[in-house]
Amino acid sequence: MKKFRVNSRRENSRIFVYQDLEFAKLDFSRERRQNFPEAIYCPGKSIEQIIKIVANLKKENRLILLTRAEQKIYRVIKRKFSQAKYYKLAKIITVTNRVTCNVKRVTKNFIAIITAGTSDIPVAEEAAVTAEVLGNKVERIYDVGVAGIHRLLSYKDKIVTASVVIVCAGMEGALPSIVGGLVPCPVIGVPTSVGYGSSFQGMTALFTMLNSCSANVCCVNIDDGFGAGVIAHLINKKTIQTD
Repeated sequence: MKKFRVNSRRENSRIFVYQDLEFAKLDFSRERRQNFPEAIYCPGKSIEQIIKIVANLKKENRLILLTRAEQKIYRVIKRKFSQAKYYKLAKIITVTNRVTCNVKRVTKNFIAIITAGTSDIPVAEEAAVTAEVLGNKVERIYDVGVAGIHRLLSYKDKIVTASVVIVCAGMEGALPSIVGGLVPCPVIGVPTSVGYGSSFQGMTALFTMLNSCSANVCCVNIDDGFGAGVIAHLINKKTIQTD
């Protein structure tokens, strides 16, 4: 198993490092290059492959994040790595070395994570846990969809002080546009696959968010809580640096 280094003047002489395991190439320099670590997407990988990836990442004393992990995967990981922690709703496993992990905690600014309904919470938790393990403060505001908009408005004073807002919504996916009209920060819409037949497993919500008339709304892929959490982390980090 070799580590490869590539020098590039175009990239300001950054060093790009990865480890070749044949079935996977571990991007050791991603955290330095992009301010978030490589994550292990569990579906489609064998238990043996996952264990081997975790073992090699652990040698670097870094935060290890496994996404879309079922409980049976966690049970195996926990036996091999005692520091493993499972977030059941989010389906995320973390493995950290508390002594050497370099995640810096942020308490000044926060990310607000909102769901339209209770059924959207698993996707929201994937975003929330991702943001939290990357060092961000997160405020959860769940089940405040457009069918009872007064619920959302009762949290208005908190929402408008967030540095970035993630909004998870299925059905027609209208909530990010409403939140976008209230806040002075970026809103990341996460369409979820929650809804009846004509929601088309999240496609209707996706199209609604893409067509938002609130100019501060963007969106990620259907059910992509992890992606939303990473993007919110990067926005929050930049906000802190410019304050």
